[in-house]
Amino acid sequence: MIGGVFYREFTKFNDFSGTTVLGKVHTHFFLLGMVVFLLVALFQERIDLKQQKLLRIFFVIYNIGVPLTGIMMFVRGIMQVLGIELSKGADASIAGIAGIGHILTGLGIVLL
Repeated sequence: MIGGVFYREFTKFNDFSGTTVLGKVHTHFFLLGMVVFLLVALFQERIDLKQQKLLRIFFVIYNIGVPLTGIMMFVRGIMQVLGIELSKGADASIAGIAGIGHILTGLGIVLL
C-alpha cells in the first residue's frame, strides 16, 4: 500500500504526469508479496510444506529477490519523476541490480 500512496503523492508533489516505474511498484509488491504467500498458505492446507527441504531455501531467496526488485523500482521511478539524467554506468547498475532481484524472485518461484 505504501508504494501506491508514495507514487500518487510523490508524482503530485513534483507535478509529474508521465508514466514511471513507480506506478508498478504497488502492483509488484501486492502480487509478489501477498498473493504468492496466500497460494503457499493454500498449499499448506493440502501438503505439509514444513517437511519440504526446499521451502526454507525458497523463503530466503524469494524474500531477498522481491524487496531488491522493489527497491530498485523505487530508485528508478524517483529518478524518472525528478528528471535526473543517469550516466550509462548508473543506469546499468540500477538495471543490473533489479535484474538480480528478478532472477532471485524467479528462482524462488521455481523452488516453490
